[in-house]
Amino acid sequence: MRTITPQLRGRLFAAAAAVSLVASVASCGIGAQTESTASGSPAAAGSTAASAAAQSPGTTQAASPPSTPSPSPTPTPGKGPDCAAVRCASVVVTGDMLVHAQLWEQARADALAAGAKGLDFGPLLEGQRRYVESGDLAVCHLETPVAAAAGPFSAYPSFNVPPQIIPAVQQVGYQVCTTASNHTVDRGTAGLVRTLDALDAAGLQHTGSYRSAADAEGVLILQTAAAKIAVISATYGLNGQLPEAAWQVDMLDPEVMIAKAKKARDLGADIVLGAMHAGEEYSSVPNAEQKSVAHALADSGQFTMIYGHHSHSVLPIEQYKGTWIAYGLGNAITELSPNYVVNNEGLLLRAQFSEDDAGTWTASDLAWAPSVIVRGPYRWCSVASDAPQGSCAGAAADAATRKRTQTAVESMGAAAAGAHELLITKEP
Repeated sequence: MRTITPQLRGRLFAAAAAVSLVASVASCGIGAQTESTASGSPAAAGSTAASAAAQSPGTTQAASPPSTPSPSPTPTPGKGPDCAAVRCASVVVTGDMLVHAQLWEQARADALAAGAKGLDFGPLLEGQRRYVESGDLAVCHLETPVAAAAGPFSAYPSFNVPPQIIPAVQQVGYQVCTTASNHTVDRGTAGLVRTLDALDAAGLQHTGSYRSAADAEGVLILQTAAAKIAVISATYGLNGQLPEAAWQVDMLDPEVMIAKAKKARDLGADIVLGAMHAGEEYSSVPNAEQKSVAHALADSGQFTMIYGHHSHSVLPIEQYKGTWIAYGLGNAITELSPNYVVNNEGLLLRAQFSEDDAGTWTASDLAWAPSVIVRGPYRWCSVASDAPQGSCAGAAADAATRKRTQTAVESMGAAAAGAHELLITKEP
């Protein structure tokens, strides 16, 4: 029998320890799931035990177990148009929810007609439901702060609108609202917080204004069946007003927005939306600030789509270096203007995003529906060419709104790039 020297004993113990370590690693597995995995994205293949334990020269290694292939992604077509990829998600966005006195008087009349007390904004918004429900996520823009339930209420120039608008928005199908606008601090910190409280009470997520500095550091990321979607909102200004603290409202600063988008990506966001509250009121073209900021966001590579509101008019859609930019969605709801016909019009946008084999999400379909606000009673009404609600303001007026909207939307090449009218009645 061979004598076991101290040197040989050491080598035997080292080999035994290596085998034990390999078995231990193989039984536990290596590779933690990331945030994107939790959202349903394919998990990155973890290191196997064979690759984890380096093989030393002259050391006998235990046989490596067979590697486990990465699981195939679960087919998740999402809502909206047919999904040509394995996984898709659709988002619906609209313009300013701008509540004026005539709208809350209409809501009072609608509640009374239903035999109820108070205010009912549901009938005003009902026409949007079919469109909103055609997406996996729907984002509104709440332009103004809300008052207490009993008021007092006020409209322009310092808004303090009925909070009953918020549950109506939720009930028609929206899941989230952006809140960064030039009117966010019309009623100071109290109005800002009251608005966020009302959104929370209705179960609506929100971003753009905040109760605390800690909240402002966060990024809103929403989970759909197929993807995690981040929303980043900012406004060009506050009508010369100053918030109590700079962090209370997100301002239109591309560097800050890009930093937030990078944080969202680090947290696992698959899709990042940028919502810009900017532009010249009643214009038909984006201004220099809008184009500069939107292009900077797109150039960063962090944003999947960018859209805007504030101008109270429909603005062009542009595909810039492969990224869709919808510069202005007009008004989602508003009181009729006797002076600016474009104020009474809006654009509902639905974007479908698809994931490619490399795990990158891009817009695969962009569809828009033109709308108008009508009075007697006040209602949101689609003037899309399939006329899903019938006549809105009359055949001639509806055709004029549709033509005016299409001309604005397509003035920067959107049609040639693939954007098209959303014909909701033609979908399954």
